This record gives sequence, C-alpha cells and structure tokens, in this order.
Amino acid sequence: MSLHSNAGKLAPKSMLANIPELISDYYIYTPDTQNNAQRISFGTSGHRGSSLLKSFNELHILAVTQAVCDYRKEAGIDGILFMGMDTHALSYPAQLSALQVLAANDVTVYIAKEFGYTPTPVISHAILTHNTGAHAQCDGIVITPSHNPPTDGGFKYNPPHGGPADTDVTDWIEARANTLMENGLNDVKKLGVDEALKAENVIEYDYVTPYVNDLENVIDMDAIAKSGILIGADAMGGSGMAYYSAIKKRYGLNMEVFNDTLDSTFSFMHCDKDGKIRMDCSSPYAMAGLVALKEKYDIAFGNDTDFDRHGIVTKSVGLMNPNHYLSVAINYLAQNRPQWKSELGIGKTLVSSSMIDRVADALGKKVIEVPVGFKWFVDGLSEGKIFFGGEESAGASFLRKNGTVWSTDKDGMIMTLLSAEILATTGRDPGEHYQELTEKFGAPIYARIDAPADAEQRNILKKLSPQDVKEEILAGEPIEAILTNAPGNGAAIGGLKVVAKNGWFALRPSGTEAIYKIYAESFIDEAHLKQIQEEAQAMVSKLF
Repeated sequence: MSLHSNAGKLAPKSMLANIPELISDYYIYTPDTQNNAQRISFGTSGHRGSSLLKSFNELHILAVTQAVCDYRKEAGIDGILFMGMDTHALSYPAQLSALQVLAANDVTVYIAKEFGYTPTPVISHAILTHNTGAHAQCDGIVITPSHNPPTDGGFKYNPPHGGPADTDVTDWIEARANTLMENGLNDVKKLGVDEALKAENVIEYDYVTPYVNDLENVIDMDAIAKSGILIGADAMGGSGMAYYSAIKKRYGLNMEVFNDTLDSTFSFMHCDKDGKIRMDCSSPYAMAGLVALKEKYDIAFGNDTDFDRHGIVTKSVGLMNPNHYLSVAINYLAQNRPQWKSELGIGKTLVSSSMIDRVADALGKKVIEVPVGFKWFVDGLSEGKIFFGGEESAGASFLRKNGTVWSTDKDGMIMTLLSAEILATTGRDPGEHYQELTEKFGAPIYARIDAPADAEQRNILKKLSPQDVKEEILAGEPIEAILTNAPGNGAAIGGLKVVAKNGWFALRPSGTEAIYKIYAESFIDEAHLKQIQEEAQAMVSKLF
C-alpha cells in the first residue's frame, strides 16, 4: 500500500468525525437483518462496526447484550459482570443500551464510577481477582473497537477465564443476537435508562485503585521510582487516561502524562499510513507526535484506545517494532523473575518474529506457537504453563512476580511499565537491548503486505493443506516446514506458513476485507525478504 499524503501528519480538521451525527445515527438507523454487513458478527475481538454504516446501532447492542444474558444462564454464570468502555464516541451510548438490558435481566453489573473509562486489561484483572476462590463465577463486557477509527464502535465479551471468548462462545452469542434482531427484539428484556441507572443491580465500582495497587506484584515499581528516569506517558485519549495519573501518584514516578482528556474526534492524532485517524500505537505514522518527543524523555510510551496494546519509544531507536520489543521483554523477564518455575514456556503467534525462537532457544525455553488471536494464550497463562504470551500486533501479557496469573487478555500498561523497569534496572533502554540481541542472533527484517482476494479466493486460502504447496525451495533455501496447523496446540491457522532456515512467510485471508495478508521475515537482508514475498505471491497465484 502506498503512503497517503497525510501519513504521519496531524489530522486535518476537515476529516474529524462528526460526533453528533455519529450518535444520532446510533439511535435513528435500523439495521437490515438480511444484509450480512449489518448483522452481528464476532471477529477475533468481538463485534465491530459504525452507526454510519448501520453496523453498530442501538438494536445491535440491545440484541447482543440480551444474547450475553441468555448465554450466562445457559452456562450457569451468575456472578458479577464487570463492564468497561473506552473513549470512542459510540461507547457511551452503547454502554447505556447494554445497561438497560442487563438491569432488566437482573444481572449484577459493575461500571466505573461516574461513567469513567475502563481498559480491557483492567476488566480481565477484575474478573480473575474476583473469581479466585469465589463460588459465583464473574465475567465481563468491554465496549471498544480497539484502535479503530473514531467513527467505529465495538463490543467484546470475556467469560470467567478473563480472556477473549473462544469461537464456541462467540458463535453462540452471535447466532442468538441475530435471531433476536430478526424477531424484532421481542425477546429482549429492557428497562428505561433512568430506571436502569437506579437499579440495585447496577453498581458503581472503583476499578482504578485495585488495579493500580496490584501493579507492584507484576512490575518492579520501586526500581522505576528510585531510578528517577523521566517517563513520557501518552494516554492517547484512551480508556486508561485516569490510570497513568494514578500510577504516577501511587508510586511516585517521575512521569509526565499527556493527551489525557476526552476528545472523541482524536484530533491530536497523526494520520496512519492510509491517511485515516487510527489509534494504533504500533504505527510509526500514527505515533509520529510521540516519536518527535523521544529526546525529551528517557523512555516514552503510548497505548491504543482500550489500553490492551503498547507502543514503546526509546531514545536509541524511536518507536520500537512490536516484534523487537516482544523479544526484549521475553529475554529480560526470563532472567529477572527468580520466583518463576524454570519449565515455563513462551507463547507466540505463528506470525510473530523468529527472533523470539532464537532468544527462547538460548534461554532453554520452550516456544508454544499458536494461531493469531490472544485467546490461544488464556489456558497457558491461567494454568501457569507459559510466563508470557505475545502477538506481533503489540499485544502481550505475562505472569505476576510469584508466577501466578495477572491477566488473560492483552495488557498494554504492564508492557509499557516493563519498558521503564528494563531501563531502570539495566541502565539500557529496550532499543539498546534489541541491538544486543541482533549481535547474537542476527537482524531479522519483518514485513506484512496485503494483496487483493475475493471471497472465493479467501475461502481457498482458509482451507489449504500442506500438500497444496509443491515447491521445495524458498528464496534459495530448502523448505523445512509447511504448516496449516499451529505446532503449539494443533489448531487450524486459517491459512498457511512456509518455513526455511533463514526466512518464512505466512498467508492469512482477511475475515472482513477483500484481501489476504502475507507476513514474511528474513534473517539475511531486504533483497531476501523481497524474494520471499514474491515467491509467496507466486505460490498463491497457482492456488487460484
């Protein structure tokens, strides 16, 4: 994709979202239940859409919330439902709609005090904390479209394990919600807004204090404070705005917090590579504003809107590539958490950098490679089989210092604070640590490109078998593995991965766009990477 002329530039006022229109359309538009684009559809991170496109409207939220209530009864879940929302404009009306249904269904729901904002990892942390030794199992809802543009809305469900719901759960909720919409919401229980907000089962809760106080059990906050390093914390107008200020105060950090007031147009953001406003903390274009400040701070960082992803900015390299930081974090944690059992493994998605494998091999750690999606790390983290689970898209979590589970969803805050711990305890920032890793293991070059593919072609790619690849050589090296199932858990990857000694590629069809994605990496050079990409596309062309 070629760069948009606005990429990396402050968003022009002419492209800012019309918030009154967005919220009005949420209430006045009625989705067409016969149009697939306007039905409830759970992807890897819940249902997402926009009121402007009739894909995220009041009817959607009323139906999907009732479906969650019905699922809870079916699954015997009768504890607290923890609800969070982010700062996208559609999140507030969606929370009101959801509360009308939850209150009518007698679900005990905890919302942030004064309709505050609550990050995804805080909901996961609350679920796990309350489920420890509890008789009634708790679960949660997070209303967020993650880093998506300001016109989008999103709705995620986290069952009692605290992480993203698996497909068996989301398929059930999706089907039930669409049936409810098709039947005109006849089976949806609903109270008026005023009555719902006064209901005894809708309870305001302090999410901030328990999470912030518990951070010292997963991060060496004392070392960060004593070091006196100057930290730049860009809240990026997201759901963790109040958290960084509370963390600064609680632990006495030398930290400047900014972009911590509500602006649902996100007018302070720089445009992403396609010219859109997108709160993607892993994009050097979206993060251009913070990167420009890298010399001001010893370490700086930002998070996407629901604070489940991280972006690390160092003096040494600027914005770190997510794969690079994952490698550094794993290498550091494995050597600086003495209470962890030596047999704990490392969870990675199959499209994450092979640098992780080389680091793990040097550490004597087992790598558990799984398909894309953080849900695949839930069991490993909660059962204490892996100490770290990370995705190539800047999402990760890891265990407490004592080796017990912290969160089973991505936690952008512990990942950003870990970067400060690394600098505080070693005197070198994560960018410098990554340079040391490349001196030991080589310097991989990683890239993702998108290519057009219609629905039929994407379906072909989703159902590939290793036998469909006839080639034996990849970019001059013998092919060592052809994978359509993840080696870590045997789950179908919904695509294909081809591996050679010094390079690999993976193909994954998009579930929402008319494209397929090619992830590729070379441990040799740019020319080798380009050759891998070209050969990958050539292989695909033979399949259609």
